[in-house]
Amino acid sequence: MKLFKNKNCLLLLMLLASWQGQAKEMTFGAGADMAKLVNTSTLLANPGKYQQEASTITGKVVKVCKKRGCWMDLATDGKYPTLTIKVPDGKMVFPMSAIGKTVYATGTLSEQKLDLEQTRQHLAHRAHENQTAFEPLSVTEVMTLYRFLPLGVTIPD
Repeated sequence: MKLFKNKNCLLLLMLLASWQGQAKEMTFGAGADMAKLVNTSTLLANPGKYQQEASTITGKVVKVCKKRGCWMDLATDGKYPTLTIKVPDGKMVFPMSAIGKTVYATGTLSEQKLDLEQTRQHLAHRAHENQTAFEPLSVTEVMTLYRFLPLGVTIPD
């Protein structure tokens, strides 16, 4: 009987070891088109061009929407520390496990120029999400909000 338990344990250990070694790529929508790869610094330096022309960006995921998985913040290679990838709720659901992974996304850039009140509201919302203090009157300059609207996303593993 003792030998039987050891064989089961050995079999279980072998199965677990083989399962952990087979990470899977995650694909959302059509997946990323690697032929259209552009640095995020290039994209954000020429926002008008990439609002009409589909491109593929890449970055490491630093944050994912906890409520619906409808957006991810990617670290960028340019003057903007992050760029948000945003989809309508339910269209794609990005997992929390994506944090720390490299992502490729194909889509277009969205540009929204905020007035002072909208800028304050946006920054207040982000501060609330991050559970940090925020003083609205400290904001005296308007901002432009850039988001990437993907058609396809690939998270290689």
